Amino acid sequence: MKEEILKEEDGKEEISIQAKIIREFIRIATSDRLIGPKIKDGTLRKKVIEPPWKCPEGYSFLRVSLKNFEVEILTPPKILSGMAVLQLHGGGYIGKLKNAYRSFAKNYSDMRGGIRVFSADYRVAPQDPYPAALQDAYQSYCFLLNLGYAGNQIILAGDSAGGGLCLALCAYLREKGRPMPAAAVLMSPWTDLTASGASYEENYTKDPLFGNTKESMIYNGEYYGAHDPSDPYISPLFGEFTGFPPMLFQVGSIEMLLSDTTEAVKKAREAGCEVKETIYEGMFHVFQMALNRIPESEDAWQEVTDFINQMKEVG
Repeated sequence: MKEEILKEEDGKEEISIQAKIIREFIRIATSDRLIGPKIKDGTLRKKVIEPPWKCPEGYSFLRVSLKNFEVEILTPPKILSGMAVLQLHGGGYIGKLKNAYRSFAKNYSDMRGGIRVFSADYRVAPQDPYPAALQDAYQSYCFLLNLGYAGNQIILAGDSAGGGLCLALCAYLREKGRPMPAAAVLMSPWTDLTASGASYEENYTKDPLFGNTKESMIYNGEYYGAHDPSDPYISPLFGEFTGFPPMLFQVGSIEMLLSDTTEAVKKAREAGCEVKETIYEGMFHVFQMALNRIPESEDAWQEVTDFINQMKEVG
């Protein structure tokens, strides 16, 4: 796959043929000619009905009810790691846990020779706006602690809204005096719900998913409602990162949410955090959903694997 690379017209970016096809498909699908408005404003995220997810052979899948929501537990055939992954899914705080994130869980479960993955199907807006998602994320984390995992045995993983929620959770844990997680994997985290970053303008015409419309779910405010969107528990970019665990940030260069990552990384480094940041040229929002269908996604998942595998086993 590595040889299937194209130069962008401006000569600055490189992108695989497979990624270019998917990116253009997204651009067409989100245009006004088709169902674009319903994709961009989040309507489809709320209403989409998926077929039952088929658990891979040899793995076990369990849904556990907690107060107000459920946690899905994926257990690989063999568990060689004493650690666990807590996945907080994306979806703009308005979409529930989808099959794509169950596939993400499968990827995480194969790391470290086998690791159990907990995916929180937390409450979402508009029925349950802020602080419901943060409360459920915290309860999920406490659930793992009560199962016997130490904080430094828990790896947070989240994309988009889920990535921002991971950061908000770290701040909340710090305030509550609870143990910090071992690390966090953050795929294009939504850290600034005020949409104040430079990329919201610079990438406005480039972003195939959120760009070219002010009716995007990015601007509708359903999650924060009457609350101040600059509240650090809503937009962690405006909070403090002191004491946060090692973090891996991944983001695409043409995303409107690019500055949500670059500015958060800057603040985290200023706070003395251990941070790795990778900007994938020409990539769209959460391109990792392509899994092994495009080389860029494969590279990103390999980076996540290396990041998680190199962590020192504790407990």
